[in-house]
This record gives sequence, C-alpha cells and structure tokens, in this order.
Amino acid sequence: MTKGLVKWFSNAKGYGFIIPEGSQNELFAHYTAVSMQGYKTLIDGEAVEFEIERSDKGLQAKNIRRLEDAEATTTVTAAPQETMVLNQASDACEKPT
Repeated sequence: MTKGLVKWFSNAKGYGFIIPEGSQNELFAHYTAVSMQGYKTLIDGEAVEFEIERSDKGLQAKNIRRLEDAEATTTVTAAPQETMVLNQASDACEKPT
C-alpha cells in the first residue's frame, strides 16, 4: 500500500485528488474507491493509504483507506485481551487468579 495526503475532495462531485508521499503527481480518487462503511468521503489534508491503478485515463487510487482507520484496526487487533469474572455476590468484576 502507498501512503499519501488528500489534496482535495468534493462531496458534490464525488471525486478528488491524492498526492502520494515523495511525489508531486496527483492521483485521481473517486468516491467508489474509498474503502469505508457508510458515506464514502475524504477530508482535505488527511493521511490515507491506497493502491495505484492504471486506467485508460491515467493513474488513479483504489482501495483508499484513512491511515488512522488502518492503524486503529491494527492496534485493536494486536491489543492483548484481559479476562474479567463477575462476582455475583458483590456485583464486582475481578481478575481470575
């Protein structure tokens, strides 16, 4: 995956442009290429990661994800899980021994 910044994105038009890290070239970004639940949009200046695809109109971004969303998913997945047991007599949660 390539990282970059959203140069601008128009909700009204449904597209915008992304600038990959270390490059001056702009990549076309259509709302259908945004990988998220709900309303698919990007915010000007936000960090994203994406794949680059060549189309008949030039290079464009696909599978676009907000970088903070991608990092949050990794963090949640990697976080250790702790088991708690409910003590029904006192209604308190305790770590098992």
